[in-house]
Amino acid sequence: MTQGYLIETEDCHRVTDALARVGDKWTVLVVIQLDTGPQRFSELRRAIGAISHKMLAATLRGLERDGFVTRTVYPTKPPSVEYALTGLGRDMLVPVKALGTWVLDNLQRIESARHDFDAALNGK
Repeated sequence: MTQGYLIETEDCHRVTDALARVGDKWTVLVVIQLDTGPQRFSELRRAIGAISHKMLAATLRGLERDGFVTRTVYPTKPPSVEYALTGLGRDMLVPVKALGTWVLDNLQRIESARHDFDAALNGK
């Protein structure tokens, strides 16, 4: 629990753990992709492109564990599996999209600051 601006160590660890999941680049890409609706594993992998099979599986497993994604298995031959956002996952999209929009709006400023910093560091 918080007391004013002081955060208990246990809460800090829990928040850090949750933010690590939400801020992971693969999490962001998977959640944004699932915003279009439920998708099968292979659809997600094709849409995201650079993600490996192992990383996508681990990301989906983490998202399911944290309550952002549901996994539905259909009794077909072979079985098909579909992933979809939960209400919590859809709620997460609001700040994720807002932050992504902010980054895009300020990308030139960020890159300029990096350039200036690097130039000063290298004495140029």
